[in-house]
Amino acid sequence: MTTTHRPGGRKFVFLLASTRQDGNTEMLARQAAAALPDDVEQQWLRLKDLPVPAFVDSRHDGAGIYPQPVGNARVLLDATLSATDLVIASPLYWYSLSASAQLYLDHWSGWMRVPGLDFKPRMAGRTMWGITAMASEDRTKADPLIGTLRHCADYMGMHWGGSLLGLANAPGTVLADSEALCAAGRLFLKDREPVRV
Repeated sequence: MTTTHRPGGRKFVFLLASTRQDGNTEMLARQAAAALPDDVEQQWLRLKDLPVPAFVDSRHDGAGIYPQPVGNARVLLDATLSATDLVIASPLYWYSLSASAQLYLDHWSGWMRVPGLDFKPRMAGRTMWGITAMASEDRTKADPLIGTLRHCADYMGMHWGGSLLGLANAPGTVLADSEALCAAGRLFLKDREPVRV
């Protein structure tokens, strides 16, 4: 877990959702982050280092109220709420998100029902991004992953910043995908008024 504190108005939180440290998706995300201006704060979290319990859907049990998150769930919640820009960096696993990324999003359902947290209204106006590395040269294979993130952003009232796809079928090979590396340098450089957190 690393954080770069800078005085700018934007904060990018990168959630690394691979089972492998320093994998292709992370390499691609770091290429994109390298193009961010110096006044933009960055926080990097590995979901495998912050395991959370299986999500239990108790919306229809009694009052349907969830307790305040604790432990790693609280760390992830606080990081999520601190971000103006949330980057989900997940390899393409069976045409969609990794298990850790999906579990993280599952917990959003509970966070929306924690009294006084106001998770959904507080997420509105922020920006979500998706980054993935995949073995197939057919980039449409990543449509389910990107679709999941876009629909989540839309439901939460967030902006969709865009996605970055890289080709990689062995460790480190994403760095040979010149098209992805070129796109990485431009991904986060879109003009958008940052949300205040």
